[in-house]
Amino acid sequence: MKNIFKEVVGGFYTLTVGMGITLREFFRKPVTVHYPRESLKMPERYRSHLIFTSNDDGSSKCIACNLCVKACPTDCIIVDGEKKEGEKKKSVTKYDLDFTRCSLCGACVEVCPTDAIVFSKRYNLAATDRQQFHIIDLCRDLEERNKKKAQ
Repeated sequence: MKNIFKEVVGGFYTLTVGMGITLREFFRKPVTVHYPRESLKMPERYRSHLIFTSNDDGSSKCIACNLCVKACPTDCIIVDGEKKEGEKKKSVTKYDLDFTRCSLCGACVEVCPTDAIVFSKRYNLAATDRQQFHIIDLCRDLEERNKKKAQ
């Protein structure tokens, strides 16, 4: 008889504690973000894949000096450039990033003398195929962003 009474009192106690927690959480502000309609604000130190920064005319600041290629510990960057007529510095013609191998260490960003590459704040990179992240063409990405700005 004493054992049954102990179980009933113990069960009632745990029920009231659980209901108290439920009632307390009921009045708190929800933390749910309705993803397609809302997006999270990324912290300042968030690092996603690399993107080019542009000059005032929309062209890339990259001078194809290959310092980022030399600084990259995973060898995931391929850069090619050419010197155009009438310009003092080289212009980048190809900048490919293998995002599947990139460790997001930031060595390439730190070593860039013209601040041409920075980390983006894009966080919802989703794909059904790994090959979409295998090679990211930063030159084409900059052109697409310039087209969106122009519209």
